[in-house]
Amino acid sequence: MNPIKKLFSVKSFIPSDGGRGELPSSRAAYGNLARIALPSVCEMVLISLIGSIDTMMVGSIGTEAIAAVGLVSQPRMLMLCMFFALNIGVTAIVARRKGQGDRADANRTLRTSLEIIFLLSVLITAIGLTFSRPLMRLAGAKADTIDGANTYFRIITMVIPFNALSMAMCAAQRGIGNTKITMYVNVVSNVVNVILNYLLINGVCVDGNWIIPRLEVKGAAIATAVGMVVGFVLAAYSIFGRHKKEGFLHLRIRDDWRPSIPSAKAVLKVGGNSMLEQIALRIGFFLYARLVADLGTQAYASHIVCMQFLNLSFTFADGIGVASTSLVGQMLGKERPDLSHIYGKIAQRMAMVVALVLASAIAILRYPLVSLFTDDQTVMRLSANVMLIVALFQPLQMQSVITSGALRGAGDTKYVARVMLLCVAVIRPLSAFLAIRLISNYFTPVYAMADIASGAVSMKYWLAYEAPAWALLGAWSASLLDMFLRMVLVMRRFNGGEWHSIKV
Repeated sequence: MNPIKKLFSVKSFIPSDGGRGELPSSRAAYGNLARIALPSVCEMVLISLIGSIDTMMVGSIGTEAIAAVGLVSQPRMLMLCMFFALNIGVTAIVARRKGQGDRADANRTLRTSLEIIFLLSVLITAIGLTFSRPLMRLAGAKADTIDGANTYFRIITMVIPFNALSMAMCAAQRGIGNTKITMYVNVVSNVVNVILNYLLINGVCVDGNWIIPRLEVKGAAIATAVGMVVGFVLAAYSIFGRHKKEGFLHLRIRDDWRPSIPSAKAVLKVGGNSMLEQIALRIGFFLYARLVADLGTQAYASHIVCMQFLNLSFTFADGIGVASTSLVGQMLGKERPDLSHIYGKIAQRMAMVVALVLASAIAILRYPLVSLFTDDQTVMRLSANVMLIVALFQPLQMQSVITSGALRGAGDTKYVARVMLLCVAVIRPLSAFLAIRLISNYFTPVYAMADIASGAVSMKYWLAYEAPAWALLGAWSASLLDMFLRMVLVMRRFNGGEWHSIKV
């Protein structure tokens, strides 16, 4: 067999314990995964692009505005981590019930999950609003960013219940492979966000009269909040709409809304382990972002710019990973672990091709890409250098995200949680801290000795520009190490096949 054809052939993906029945052709198997993955990839990529446009619009206000909005990201994600975890449980359980053909239990699971998530979201909203300013300081906000960051954070925190419920309904739809609906929901809500951004950030002035006032960072926050509410309305319509009553997922107000203890236990069994994963992720990312924020406003703005492209590339992996999670769960529900293994491998191969294309594009086009976000020459130079590391991220991130998604679909969330705890919560911030300290404590004295004849001006330039630039590269190299270790560990687990027998 041709080596390339063998690399992508379904027969090459049969697990070591053999097949359990008839196998689809390579064309059919790739088609099945692509049918679910394509809408999900389109959804994720469009959302990321719209988010980047959002950052570009905020960037028109100034470097401080980019940093202020960027500072909100990790505290907000930390507050949402329990919902991400529960949604992993919702997707995995609904996918398994879909494979088993148990429509009643799938809907019962969704009803119970929505009740749990609503109560938790109200509590989280109250906590966020009470401690908003201390959270922004903890995230690294300085005097030039604290007010903008606090304003943005408080506004988007008010709509957390809408956002959390919308995510749960979309998670259930992904579990049954209905990714077109989630694409429509999220794309429309984000388009609303961008349109309102345009109107509210800079305002609308006609003949000297402000029809819509210029709200700057506050306007960006209001636009985001309205977009989330629109997303909730669309997601609810996809589940509660009368035209959906024949679908696999359909809820009604007159249904029995008493919480189902078995359904709650099933979701919490999977989601509970994912909770550890999400907490590890958010704490690790929070500490990492805090270290980078201490490098200064320009370095942090460069970090935010590069994160836009890393997040964009992540969406390709996340979209394919959704298909992997759904099909792995459904095939295990049909008691076909061999097909689960095969679909996980197909997702890995698709991701490998996409990663090579993205890495090449990012490396070659890095200067014109970063210029879309800022005209600050220092920020552009820092960002362009970091973009080379972003290119190296691609194959590692793709394989890690896809394989982790497959393991979650099987219910193997405990192992994934342990990997995230080790790599993201420990190795990433620790190695970033060591890299930054090494540059600050070693290279700075060396630079001072080499240029002692040139006086204080040279040293001042190093401390203001060169030291943060090298420290930023060191921090990103630390995150690259984290991603490499994640990829190795989850792929080793997937290839071992222990997850084939997990019951949920």
